This record gives sequence, C-alpha cells and structure tokens, in this order.
Amino acid sequence: MSETVPFDLEEQRARIERAQEETRKFVAEQHKLIAEQSKLAAEQSKLAAEASKLARNRMLAPWQIALSGMAAGAAFFGAGAAFIKVLGP
Repeated sequence: MSETVPFDLEEQRARIERAQEETRKFVAEQHKLIAEQSKLAAEQSKLAAEASKLARNRMLAPWQIALSGMAAGAAFFGAGAAFIKVLGP
C-alpha cells in the first residue's frame, strides 16, 4: 500500500505540471493575440484618420478650384492692365 501512495502523488504532480504548462501556453497565446489586436486597432485608427482627411479634401476640392480660378483671372486681368498701360498713351 505504501507503494501506491507515492505513485499517486507522482501522477498527481505530473498532471499538475502538465496543466500548468498548458495554462502557460494558453496565456502566452492570449498575450500574442492581444498584441496583434492592439496592432490592428492602431492601424485601423490610422486608416480612419486618413479616410477622414481624404473626405475633407474631397469636400474642399471645389472651393480650391474656384479660388484658384479667381486668382488666375485676377492675375490675367492685372497682366492685361499692365500690358495696356505699357502700350497705351
């Protein structure tokens, strides 16, 4: 009977060690997945900021074209006036 008791203790110790090792592997895998999730969240945030910037630029594009056209018109008008002044009396 004394031989079965140490055997049972060794078997229990081996089972506990296997369970602890499985737990360590599981925890390591969870840490790896959490790190990957954080990395993906940061990338998603970066992409969202870029999409917001592109949406803002798309909204402002017509105004930029209009203001550029007005500036070009004013430049041509000023150049024409200067040309007339040079050629005029």
